[in-house]
Amino acid sequence: MGHLTVLGAALALVLAPADATAAEVTAAGSPSPAQAAFRELYRELIETDTSVTTGSCTLLAQKIAIRFRAAGFAAEQLIQFRDEALPLDGGLVVTVPGTSRSAKPMLLLGYLDVVNARPQHWKTDPFKLVEKDGYFYGRGAAEMKSLDAIWIDTLLRLRAEGFKPKRTIKLALTCGGETGGRLNGVQWLARNRPELLAAEFALNESGGGETDGRGKVISQTIAVGEMTMANFDIEAFSPGGPGTIPIDDNAIYKIADALQKVRTLKFPLRFNAATQRYFAQVGAQRGDALGGAMVRLAADPTDSAAEAMVSADRTYNALLHTHCAATLVQGGYTLTALPQTAKASINCYVLPGEDAETTRDALVKATGNPELVISPLSGVRPVPVTPQLDPRILRPAEKLVARYFPGIRLVPGLSLTSTDAAFLGPLGIPAYGVPGLYTDPDGNNAHGQDERQSVAGLYLARDFVHDLVKAYAAQE
Repeated sequence: MGHLTVLGAALALVLAPADATAAEVTAAGSPSPAQAAFRELYRELIETDTSVTTGSCTLLAQKIAIRFRAAGFAAEQLIQFRDEALPLDGGLVVTVPGTSRSAKPMLLLGYLDVVNARPQHWKTDPFKLVEKDGYFYGRGAAEMKSLDAIWIDTLLRLRAEGFKPKRTIKLALTCGGETGGRLNGVQWLARNRPELLAAEFALNESGGGETDGRGKVISQTIAVGEMTMANFDIEAFSPGGPGTIPIDDNAIYKIADALQKVRTLKFPLRFNAATQRYFAQVGAQRGDALGGAMVRLAADPTDSAAEAMVSADRTYNALLHTHCAATLVQGGYTLTALPQTAKASINCYVLPGEDAETTRDALVKATGNPELVISPLSGVRPVPVTPQLDPRILRPAEKLVARYFPGIRLVPGLSLTSTDAAFLGPLGIPAYGVPGLYTDPDGNNAHGQDERQSVAGLYLARDFVHDLVKAYAAQE
């Protein structure tokens, strides 16, 4: 789940009473019955392996469809889909019809697949939900089965309440958010079943907030834009030969030298309107030395001392600069022979205003070796479309942030990653990353070992997002 993100006439919010607040859960030491049922849903999502190497999105989509059918959803409201060439990569679209002829649909977007996890690197089983020390642990606990569970729970909850939305609500649960090199479910739907996605706007991952690392929530954001992902291969070549007669002309050494230079490559600071406003407002809310540096940098992007201090935070640094990281290395073909080829794959996230071509140019300049071949990888996502700062989106979220997070203002921000919302742009569907969930400064180790999600934070976000969806669904 992304760390950042933001931005009608006045809208009367339709707010259902929460089952229990996060504070009540913490004090009581046990969840309410409704929260316990939600926890069981979350557990089923975590414990159904959907990693690309050993799991199945199709199986999880089937389990979710069974839950909706048990709640009384009609068969025509539940569309399971998959590419027949990839039977494990299926998904599910759920539709809740609206009562208004004029109100356009809204789309909730989530992916079911998770990054691979090696159990030997974890303190707990990554595919078992473990609760300890105020956190849930498991692969996908933070990204993004927490939001998937909230989306599913919200629709089930609205039905149980007898709520009749004016807007049609669509929920698309797809595969490929983490394994898009094989199949991306949103892209497949956009090409083959665009009517299932058609909506006035979408709610997506990559919003939310951050704590100060000591449990205090210091920000809540709504994403109004995202980075573009660009991937490259750097390849080196050499004559090879027997390992008994080594030479300096070694493809692996060339790649090693290139990677050292990629490691130290720093792209220039680049603000846009959303990120500059984010740093000014969140910095002011922090009230610490780092917050002061954020405010100074937003006011003067040439303040090198402020930039150095802010950039020392890995998340804030990623918001200020295009960045690249080596993620895969291959080289040689046998233990006793010198390599003839070696290759490193570089994963880059590109800020708005830059593109894959300018990023490749920077890699070429940084490595400084004309013998290297630097090639963009296929499957480049569309450049994301930045949504408008629509008051009909903003104001309900602002009111709910004020209610659920007293003293915190909703601020604009940029998603740190490239999401499946990029495939909605060609369909004319703007996407906003929802607030509500929050992470610690380390991102809760999403994609890493011992990935976690705050227990109280998850229950709080469950109520927040329910109320937010309900407010949007009540709009004409």
